[in-house]
Amino acid sequence: MTTITDPQRFERAIALFDAANAEDPNRETAEGKEWPKELLYAHRMTEMLERFAPEAGETVRLACRAQHICRWQIPRKDYSMTPEGYQHWRTTLYKFHADKAGELMRQTGYGDAEIEAVKKAVGKRGLKVNPDTQMMEDVVDLVFIEHYMLDFAGKKGEYSEEKWLDIIRKTWKKMSERGHAFALSGKIKLPEPLVPLIVKAVG
Repeated sequence: MTTITDPQRFERAIALFDAANAEDPNRETAEGKEWPKELLYAHRMTEMLERFAPEAGETVRLACRAQHICRWQIPRKDYSMTPEGYQHWRTTLYKFHADKAGELMRQTGYGDAEIEAVKKAVGKRGLKVNPDTQMMEDVVDLVFIEHYMLDFAGKKGEYSEEKWLDIIRKTWKKMSERGHAFALSGKIKLPEPLVPLIVKAVG
């Protein structure tokens, strides 16, 4: 059973995260409903966390909800279309999301230690060694596999099988053993056209 120190404060922080993401001008349709893109992503993160780790603590719950907060404000096109440009964009995003989450948490009365813990997870610091960061990363990858991998495949139709195996293996490498087991347990919906490649990549 998860212990939330101050449920009202927690709900206020979640509401602020959601209000920020509701301003996303990009739209995505899911189950017949149109959503601001990053608000939908945030809800998918929370839903996956509930499935994957219902015992998750307050820090991870906040981090998952804020993981892509206001992402549209730092578009990929503003960085060079090279591997180096992509990495620069990603590292800029990590700090941006962490700082934004911390700023909104402070508005609801969270203290320095709690804010720093969430910022560390959102900023992807301590992967494999910080339990909160690792749990959030597992959720990120599970959400990607279930909701976004197939669409990504459609946009990258020119990718060879070898390239796809590399993408899947890189995703797999970031996950914990618990994440691996959950992904293959039947508890998430694997993108059917990619199942043979997933099996081949992780087998």
